[in-house]
Amino acid sequence: MDAIDRKILAVLQEDASLSVAEIGHRVGLSSTPCWKRIQKLEADGVIQRRVAVVDQDKVGLGVTEFVSIETGDHSEEWLKHFAEVVGAMPEVMESYRMAGDVDYMLRVVCRTFRAGSTRSSLPPFRSRTSRRALRWRRSSRRRPCRCREQPIVQVSSNQRRNRLKLRPATAGTALMRSRSRPLR
Repeated sequence: MDAIDRKILAVLQEDASLSVAEIGHRVGLSSTPCWKRIQKLEADGVIQRRVAVVDQDKVGLGVTEFVSIETGDHSEEWLKHFAEVVGAMPEVMESYRMAGDVDYMLRVVCRTFRAGSTRSSLPPFRSRTSRRALRWRRSSRRRPCRCREQPIVQVSSNQRRNRLKLRPATAGTALMRSRSRPLR
């Protein structure tokens, strides 16, 4: 995957409904090469699917709960049963196997605080802690697609007059800036 593929991914994550021509225009390709790259990213499994992002408040799912589960049983049978039960619960948006003091972390959405109880459906476990989000700050499905090339630097006329020079980093040094006169 090169820098252009990463740019395509960044554009698609922002708005997957754009035409291939518009995506190509934004990344500097014509339609056919852009379409071929998108097809390859899909075939390679980099792009798994294209979905609509739904506002959970507007569909009546205004409560988010984070559920930490600690189990005393780590057998294959318990893990398989747990995965089946959690997979069948539509209110569980995400499920993670954790390292540390808890074994699993679930992100659950529901209509009300009372509706958030997932305890009765789960297989036996040692402890469960629920934390309800009081306020939503940021949510993103966008994955970072940073290019591994030098960033594009736009230089203003003032900077040109001051002779701003950017030199690429060398081993052990950071990107250095120098001017013909000292900074104040």
